[in-house]
This record gives sequence, C-alpha cells and structure tokens, in this order.
Amino acid sequence: MAERTKKNSVRYGAKKTTRSSGSGSHWFRNLFLLTVAGVLFVFISYLSFLDYNVREQFDGKRWSIPAHVYANPVELYAGYNITAAKFEELLQQLHYRKDAHLSFDGTYIRNGSQFIVKTRDFTFWDTAQPGTLMKLDFTDAGIASIIDVKKSQDIAIIRMDPVQIGSFYPAIKEDRVLIKLDEAPDALIKGLLASEDRDFYQHFGISMRGIGRAIWANLRAGGMVQGGSTITQQLAKNFYLSSERSLERKIKEALMALILEFRYSKDEIMEAYLNEIYLGQNGANAVHGFGLASEFYFGNSLKDLPLEQVASLVALVRGPSEYDPRRYPERAVQRRNLVLDEMAAESYLTEKQVLDAKAKPLSVIPRAQRVGNRYPGFLELVKRRLKEEYREEDFTSDGLKIFTTLDTQIQDVLEKTVTGKLNQLEKLPKAKRLQTAVVVTRRDSGEIVAMVSGRENSAGGFNRALDAVRPIGSLIKPVVYLTALENPKKYTITTSVSDTAIVIRGQNGTDWAPKNYDHKEHGRIPLHTALAKSYNLATVRIGMDVGIARTAKTLKSMGVSKEVELVPSLLLGASELTPMEVTQMYQTLAGDGFLTPIKAIRAVIAANGEHLQSYPFNVKQAVDPAATYIVNTILQEVMHEGTGHAAYSVFPYDYGLVGKTGTTNDSKDSWFAGYTGDYLATVWVGRDDNKPIGLTGATGALPVWTSLMRQISTQPVTLLPPDNIKIVGVDRYTGLLANNACGNARAYPYIAGSEPTLYSACGNEVVEPEKSWFEEFFPD
Repeated sequence: MAERTKKNSVRYGAKKTTRSSGSGSHWFRNLFLLTVAGVLFVFISYLSFLDYNVREQFDGKRWSIPAHVYANPVELYAGYNITAAKFEELLQQLHYRKDAHLSFDGTYIRNGSQFIVKTRDFTFWDTAQPGTLMKLDFTDAGIASIIDVKKSQDIAIIRMDPVQIGSFYPAIKEDRVLIKLDEAPDALIKGLLASEDRDFYQHFGISMRGIGRAIWANLRAGGMVQGGSTITQQLAKNFYLSSERSLERKIKEALMALILEFRYSKDEIMEAYLNEIYLGQNGANAVHGFGLASEFYFGNSLKDLPLEQVASLVALVRGPSEYDPRRYPERAVQRRNLVLDEMAAESYLTEKQVLDAKAKPLSVIPRAQRVGNRYPGFLELVKRRLKEEYREEDFTSDGLKIFTTLDTQIQDVLEKTVTGKLNQLEKLPKAKRLQTAVVVTRRDSGEIVAMVSGRENSAGGFNRALDAVRPIGSLIKPVVYLTALENPKKYTITTSVSDTAIVIRGQNGTDWAPKNYDHKEHGRIPLHTALAKSYNLATVRIGMDVGIARTAKTLKSMGVSKEVELVPSLLLGASELTPMEVTQMYQTLAGDGFLTPIKAIRAVIAANGEHLQSYPFNVKQAVDPAATYIVNTILQEVMHEGTGHAAYSVFPYDYGLVGKTGTTNDSKDSWFAGYTGDYLATVWVGRDDNKPIGLTGATGALPVWTSLMRQISTQPVTLLPPDNIKIVGVDRYTGLLANNACGNARAYPYIAGSEPTLYSACGNEVVEPEKSWFEEFFPD
C-alpha cells in the first residue's frame, strides 16, 4: 500500500513538473513576442515621427531667408555730376573688380578718365535691367558720354545695381542665395559627385560601397581624406540635426536619409543640398549654400565662376574652417587640387583642364567685400516702417528685397562732416561730449537720402533722429508767422508789430514774461524783421493774437501728428519734437505749403519677384501756398540778414538759401533746419544729459548744415510765387508803396488785395532804388 502510494505520488509529481515547465516556456515566448512587438511599435512610431518632421520642413518653408536692404540706385547719364574717382569708389562699393579681360559681369577696366564696365543683370522694383558693356568718359565736370560698346550707340540713362546696405536676419543668423538645380554649373554637380558621393544616383540614401571605399582610402592615406556619408546623409545632418558626434545622431541621420530618398526625387535632394550645405562664417552670420558662398569668397554669382573657383567651393564641403581659403590658402589649394584629381578620375575633366585649373591662384576677395549693416540708424527707421505693414518674422525670414531712398554717397559725406565739425566745436569752452542727429531729404519728394542718429555709427544705440525728443526753440516761429499770414486782412509781410515786453498770466496764477535773446526791446518793427531777427517778444504778441490753438492746428497740418501742450511757451518752441518730426514740418515749407510725407522705402519685392508694396509720391495741400511763399521769402532774409547769415561765407550770394536757427533755454539745444534747391536738412546738436553746450543754433547746428550742404547741393533755391501773390515796391521804413523815386524802396510779396494802397512821400528827387536781396531773385 505504501509502495502504491509512493508510485502515485511520483506519477503526480512528474505530471506536475512537466506542466510547470511548459507554462514557463509559453511565458517567455509571449514576453519575447510582446517585447518585439513593442520595439517594432516604438520604431515605427519613431519613423513616423521622423517622417512627419522631414516632410513638414521639406514640403513647407525650408529656409528662413533674411531680407536684403538696398540703397537708392545711382542713375548715370551724360552730364551727371560725378568724378572719375568717385565713380570708381561706387564700383568698389558694388564689389566690381578690375579685370583686363572683363571675364564676367561685375568687372571693369580703367584707363585714366575712361572706364569700360561690364554691369550685372539686376531686377529693380519697376523693371529688369540686363547686364551691359558700356564705355564712360569723364571730365572734371562729370560724365561726358556713355556708350553701349556692343551697339556702338549712346546710352541716355542707365542704372547701376544698388548697393546692399544691410540685411534683416531671423533669430538664427543664417544667410543664403537660393539657386535652382538647373542654374548650378555642371562642374559643381560633377565635383560634388566625384568628391562626396559617386553613387548618389544609385544608392537609396546610404551607400555601403561608399563607406567601404572611404575606409580603404583613409587607411591608405593614413588620415581622413574621404568621408562615408552620402549627399543625402549630409543634407539630413545640415537640415535637421545638430553637429553633435554620437551614435544616436548617426542612426537618426541614416533613418532621415532613407526617408528623404523614399519621399523625394534625387534632383529635389540635390537642389536642397546645394542651398543648405554650410560653407563658412561671415562674422555672426552663417554662410549656407553655394549661391551665397560664391559671392562671399569670390564676389561673383555662381554661374560666372571658372572651374578652379567651383572646385574651391566643393573643397569647402569637407571642412569650411579647416580649408578656409583666407586663413589657410595652402590647405585650400591642396584640397581644391584633390577635388580636381577626383573629377579627372571619374572622367569629368581632361588632363589639360586639370593642369590649367591647378595653375590658377585662389583669387579670393577680402572678407570686407561683404559688409554688414553699414548704416544702423537709417536701417532702424526702415525696420520701424516695415513693422507698420508686416510681422517681424515675415520680413526677416521671407527673403524680401527692400529698396530704400538712401544715397550712400551723401550718407558718407554726412558722416564725415558730422565727425569733423563736432570735433571742431568741442574745442570751444562749454561744448563737450556733444551728440547730434541729422536728417537729409530731397526737397522735391521728401525721400530721406541720409540720416545720422549719433556720433557713433553702431547698431543698437539710442537713435536720436527718431527718439530724441527735445524743445525746438525758434524753429517753431515760422509756424506762428504762417498762421498769422493766412489772415492777410490783418497780417502782411510789412505789418507793423510790437516787440515790447509782455507778461502772460498762467492758469495756475504764475506769470510768464518772455525775453529777447539780446534782452532788449525793439519797439515797432515790420513783421518780416521780427521773424528774420528771431525776436521773441514780437512773436509771442503775434501768436497770442492769432491764438495758441490755431498755431497748434497749423503745426499739425504741416505733418506733426504729436499732440502739443496748448500753453503760451509753445509759441517760442517749448514743445518737444524729434529731428524727424522737425524735418516733416520744414518739408511742408520746402514743398510750398504742400504736405509730402517723408519716406525711407521705395518698394518691397518678394523673393519670387512679386511686387508686394510700393510707396508712391503722395502730396496734398496742407497750408496756404501764398502765405507759405511769404514765410519762405522771410526765411531767405533770415539767411541774408538774420541769424543764418554765416552760411553765405561759403555759398554764392544769390543761392537763395532758406532756413531758421533754433536755440533753447540755457543753450542746451542747438538747431538748424533749412533747404537749398535740391536738399533739405535738419540738424540738432546737444548733449544726452541735457546740460548746456554754450552753442546757439547759429554757432552749433548751422556750421554742420552749411558744411554738408556746400558739399552735396548743386541747385540754388528758386521760389515760384503763386498766382495770387503780388510783388510791389514798398518804402521799408513806412511800409507804404514806393516808386523808383524812393531810395528806401524794396520789393515785397503780398497776397493780392493785401498790399499797401497809399504811397510814401519820398520827396521830388528821382533816384534809383536800392536793390535788396529779394530783388536780386525777382527782377522786374
């Protein structure tokens, strides 16, 4: 019985053991299958994630292309006032190169006063201009003739391609010039295939043959001479990944390469590679793509590069820093020659082509050829204007072309003038640590041609031209007199006004008692003398009579949108404006009473050439043209007989300058605003800490203005009277009509119907009347 029991227990035990072993086997197998399934799920999910990322960027907006900002193009014609030396400076600004063979666009030959220039194609905002081979002859007076060499005929007018003055970059400071695959030189594609990926058109993203070939070549050379990554892998690394060296990144790169090959054609991958590959560093900005690299290293478009320069660009792919042709020219030559040998080994080049290319120098341009933002103050203005129309991320990443109104030649003259004149002024006792702001516009259009926002030409600083809000002093006075003269029944140019003490009780009970600058009273004087001599007392009396609110309304009509405080001191310029706002005000005077908004941008063009925005010439009547004409004639008197007379120490007597000085309390601010026949400029000189500088408008800002205008202006002022202006001879002492018998007779303009009707008693003697500065401009 015991034996039976034992057998049973053994049997049961055996069965139990077998059952337990089978259950464990199933559990491990299920776990393994679940693990495999989980890994596959994760891998497929990861592939899907990578696929989504690859397609989202490749199918969408692949690159953030900075906006390129251009100066106003120079238009050349026979008679244009530019010397041969200045013209060559312009060519150098445009990165044109001397080349006796004129091998490509953007080259020139100079023989004394004669130039032969091969211009570049360029698409402007209003037309596309093809490259031209032209011959220019110069005299001391400027351009004598421009001839189209191929057509043997005169060129009436031609634009030079504009100077690029800066760029607006996205957050990641990359730059590139996009090219299409069919625009790439054949030598570039063959060089890349021979040097980087011989099996590109055969593999599926990863080349085992290429990896093996690279290992063997590197072992034979005893160093790294060939890489194993395909062009597709390099694109994945540059386009999507960091430069981190790790197994994880390498695996991710390989998977992305496979996805790229599955999703896109070989030509699409190659074109993306040509535009994405990193090829150098321009300061803080990365140089990506062969289109930009050709300009950065050789100063020419990719299509114009000879074989040896194309090979030099291909050589950079292996290491832009290691083979930088500027820093390591010997290494760069060796690597270039290796690329040429590899191209020959693939039968892309003949032995003669290789030998000829190897014999050529690198011919790399100096790094300074591609400049950054050269005029940061002006570019800040452009950026602010763009923000009114676009989101910042759009105009810094969509590759816009922004054509501005800046004249680089005038801008350079302005910067030199400011530096020289402020250095001179600082030799005076109180004139220390001076700062300045200057805005220069074209008188006829309001286009800003030059602007200085401070002594330091640096980005990120305080932009005084746009943001320095300072009292404008006597610059407000023409607005007061303009307001009065718009009522010709009461005020004319010769109306007798009182320049005597006045006390005005304020709303808070305090008295305001203005004084003249010379602390004197001048009694009864003609209205034009009050403005020409900048007398405060007469100005306040006139302003209080016509009304402070009405004066402020005139100011607003002239383009100053800022609200000003309606207090009596407004009449003497206590209100604070920026130099840009002052310029707008005087632009209306220079426009004969018509408001022309000052502008910095001419047009904005999309990367594809689409015209996005234009800024046309807009003009509307703002104030009475007849009253404006009279004010302008008085401001000419300011320049001849008043506070601006020092300007005529360098200008011809009949130049017709129009302008006004301004000085604030304790000589803290020195202002001058005025114009010639072609340009208007506003100058402010002062200190950032608002301490006195010991300079008036006549001794501080005016010398800067005069020096600048003498260098840039070629046209005197010719004021054209409106139809309702009548110019009559008047006795300057009595204000009554005078004929040729009066020695005191001078010609003055009046709005028709407001001129004097009574004659002065000048005696019986007939004498020739004295000629005034006004009669010099308006003879009978």
